[in-house]
Amino acid sequence: MPSTKQFPHPPWLAIAMVAVFAFSASLRFWQLSRFNTLVFDEVYYAKFANNYLTQTQFFNAHPPLSQYIIAIAMWLGEHMPIDRDIVNGLTGSLHSPWSYRWLNALTGSFVPLVVGGIAYQLSDRRSYAVIAAIFAAADGLFLVESRYALNNIYLVILGLLGHWFLLIALKTPKKKRYLWLTLAGTGFGASAAIKWNGLGFLLGAYLLWIVAWIVKWGREQGAGSREQRTGRDKGDKGDKEATTNSQLAISNYQLPTPLEMAFYLGIIPVAVYSISWIPHLMLNPTPNFWEMQREILFYHQRIGSGADVHPYCSRWYTWLLMLRPVAYFYKTTISLDESVPVVGPSIPEASAKVIYDVHAMGNPILWWFSAVAILYAIWIVAKSAIASFGLAKVFVTGNSSQAQNRIQNTEIQNIGIYLYFALNWLANLLPWIRVTRCTFLYHYMGASVFAVLALAWIVDRWLRSYHRNLRLLGITAIFLILLAFVFWMPLYLGLPLSPESYRWRMWLPSWV
Repeated sequence: MPSTKQFPHPPWLAIAMVAVFAFSASLRFWQLSRFNTLVFDEVYYAKFANNYLTQTQFFNAHPPLSQYIIAIAMWLGEHMPIDRDIVNGLTGSLHSPWSYRWLNALTGSFVPLVVGGIAYQLSDRRSYAVIAAIFAAADGLFLVESRYALNNIYLVILGLLGHWFLLIALKTPKKKRYLWLTLAGTGFGASAAIKWNGLGFLLGAYLLWIVAWIVKWGREQGAGSREQRTGRDKGDKGDKEATTNSQLAISNYQLPTPLEMAFYLGIIPVAVYSISWIPHLMLNPTPNFWEMQREILFYHQRIGSGADVHPYCSRWYTWLLMLRPVAYFYKTTISLDESVPVVGPSIPEASAKVIYDVHAMGNPILWWFSAVAILYAIWIVAKSAIASFGLAKVFVTGNSSQAQNRIQNTEIQNIGIYLYFALNWLANLLPWIRVTRCTFLYHYMGASVFAVLALAWIVDRWLRSYHRNLRLLGITAIFLILLAFVFWMPLYLGLPLSPESYRWRMWLPSWV
């Protein structure tokens, strides 16, 4: 007699995530030592990391955590049998480029998985998680930042881990969620210990908590008023129904109390940030901790802005449309037979036949679509806020059927997701309005993740639509994003290009 036992469904979410990780890792580790030099800000971070290894005193204009990580990578990398014959002494000691880049590459490979994890916690949709992870893996700026000893990839992944752990904690029973809240606070504190702008992730969490408590308070007030009216006529049964209806309108998340927020997302981040300075202060006892914070602030205030400071300075409002990317590496040669030049000036472009350019730029189609998506999310939230009086009236009077309640609560959940995108995007972007120093496109990386999440959410909804045109629109959007990633990949990986091929990829004059 044949068995009636059903075969389990294949864990396609795990399979998809493993595939995304393998794809991301292969691009990040491919010929990692190809440019045997210090690329862009590796002249700071790789050198600073080596200073920790050699116990050389120095001034660091950023918190030190990323340089510790790179130093650990350098020490471990020197014991790996990979690219041992490709070395340079540009950090102050003899190291291979692999040694100071491999951990960045590994860390960057996990970013799409964390983005997918956040997407899944927000929606419980496997399709949304996979689309979000694919979009994150198809972003060129994250690929470039992962292939060199820079610090932005650590800032972003630690901040995102803080959000991921926080979302898990909010779905976990109160007696079991303390570990997740501790991990969330640790992630937020560690992100700030990379750069101060890592605080944007923590600010977003606080903004969401404040708004959630305001909304919850408003609904409880409405539910209480309704219970008073229905209780006189329906007794205990009416009270039970009113309570059930009010619960339908409240998110599945269990909000932290003010005391929990103060400890887990207040004291713990501050403690993590402060502890991260101990190795630096042991090597550099003066200035002390508080003086060092002031020195960092004054250092960045003294940096000017404009082309005279750096040719690739860009203002915050240009980042959405990616108007000014950054050239991290640019060299020209006569032919492909020549080795990749890493030192000395380039030959005149008029006589060059081959161009090697590592351009720190996002996937243009992904960024432009994401800019529209996040602005749409803000519009949805603003429209909901304007209409909130009418929504509150329904909760107070109870004049809605059970079916209408289900529809309303679905819309509330969707608005809550849009609110998550909007507040986190604004928290990571708007503080840059007051910054007068020279800023760069990579300062938008933290905010850009939430714009990508918004786009992935919209595309997933299109793919689930009953309308054929919307499903086709979703498929087209995914295809164009992946096609653009392949088209601009030579600029992400520094592949050799002819001058004509290079110009084809410089769509805007400001990109050069």
